Amino acid sequence: METTKTIYELHEEHKTWLNKLLFYKDELFIMENRISEIAEKNTSIEVRTIIDYFYNQISIQKEEIDFIKHDINSHEAFLEDALRKNHNSIQNDKFLDHKKHRESVTIFEKLFRELREELIEFLSKWM
Repeated sequence: METTKTIYELHEEHKTWLNKLLFYKDELFIMENRISEIAEKNTSIEVRTIIDYFYNQISIQKEEIDFIKHDINSHEAFLEDALRKNHNSIQNDKFLDHKKHRESVTIFEKLFRELREELIEFLSKWM
């Protein structure tokens, strides 16, 4: 049986996830700056290859953040539409849990942590 939640519970989760994604985007910016510092100091092919790898991974993470944000905002628009249509009874209505969004955020966070750990290891070696 699928879990159901109120519109308010879903909205709160949306806000939490969007705030997390903003934080991760800021972290990616910081990561890029650290990589740039290494790139300025090291021009060897070995280091350049690793730097290109990290730039590529950061780009992928940014795209994924944008995709997840779009998906969450679309679901938020759906909830707002439901609120407009049924304003009087919306407090009692239950909606299917947004399992897909939760899984997307969870997977993103796992991959982000792995990338950050990899980058920290690289930075500790080359800074």
